Amino acid sequence: MKLHIYLFRHGQTYFNRDKRFTGWKDSKLTPQGIKDAKKVANKLKNKKFQAAYHTRLSRSKDTLKYVLKYHPECKELIEDDRMIERSYGKLQGKSHEEFVKEEGTDTYKTLLQWHKIDHLKGREKQEFIQRTGEAELKIIRRSYNVAPPGGESVKMVQKRVNSFIKDLLKKMKKEKVNVAISAHGNSMRPFRKYFEKLTVKQMMELENPWDDYFEYVVEVK
Repeated sequence: MKLHIYLFRHGQTYFNRDKRFTGWKDSKLTPQGIKDAKKVANKLKNKKFQAAYHTRLSRSKDTLKYVLKYHPECKELIEDDRMIERSYGKLQGKSHEEFVKEEGTDTYKTLLQWHKIDHLKGREKQEFIQRTGEAELKIIRRSYNVAPPGGESVKMVQKRVNSFIKDLLKKMKKEKVNVAISAHGNSMRPFRKYFEKLTVKQMMELENPWDDYFEYVVEVK
């Protein structure tokens, strides 16, 4: 017997649109995000599932609401924050642009004290600050092991997502149900790593769309 998992990301939020660290902040869907959710709903309307998961965040719940309009057969809604977005800790709410400027400026000041970059002036100085800040942003967003101040690394997210997967598979096999999961970009990474058998490097390079879904088959005897 083959059972199915339908995994999708919430639609675009205002923080997504404005390039802010969202994490556990409850940013609402934009008008585009509602269109994204409706696209996912339309793509899934001919599928069947009996249980659906969401997190406590409204973007996860609201995206799922659009999907569920086509699924009267789904009788069980489950909230499980093991699939919640990665926490960005003290960075939550801060724009990427602010982060780049602050981190680049801090590095510049530190190196200036060591007389390493006394020669940088004007445009060269600004380019150095921008380049250094962007490198720090990439580390925070794309590093497996690095956690933002007060937040989670992707490795930490993977641990809770793997716990979720273990319980999910038990439920599916015991109750013989298909499931839908309204998830988040960074919780989808380890989920996809597990089912697509990806390396850590491949996982960290994933880009999860707002308007599509991923389907996984679970074999049950």
